[in-house]
Amino acid sequence: MKHLPKHLRPRWRYLAVGLESWADTDVDRRSFQRELWFATQNLVGDAGSAELDASVLYFSFEDGDGEAVVRVRRGEVGRLRAVLATVSTVDGEPIGLSVRGVSGTVRACEEKYIRRPEVQIEERTVAFAESNRPAVARDDRVDVDLPDDRVGATALDIRDN
Repeated sequence: MKHLPKHLRPRWRYLAVGLESWADTDVDRRSFQRELWFATQNLVGDAGSAELDASVLYFSFEDGDGEAVVRVRRGEVGRLRAVLATVSTVDGEPIGLSVRGVSGTVRACEEKYIRRPEVQIEERTVAFAESNRPAVARDDRVDVDLPDDRVGATALDIRDN
């Protein structure tokens, strides 16, 4: 079977997506891809999902921070951004997504938006809500453990003990 001529091949755009969750959350590529497909189908339907043809090409997630490269057809970037805005959990764990940038090639996407210095993670006790609480600090973000939940805070919200 012959290849299609260049003018008939599908054209793609690549979105660099930043992922953020609690420090002990474990998310893998397969579950993120599945959640992306479900969100696409729920927002734009079956026909729209086929038009977007979104797929995760690169995925990395560790210690609550991660990144992904998501491929989408050219002209459908806006709809994929809308779909990504609807994703709030993966495997029942809360997750925050942010689009770092869009590129025409995977290589340019990785070079511009993916490569970052590693985040230092530190467990410590902080003063929050009138008492000392265990917390996990990552750069300027702090995940404070409450008796029945967690809360995300910044360095300005807490005092070190």
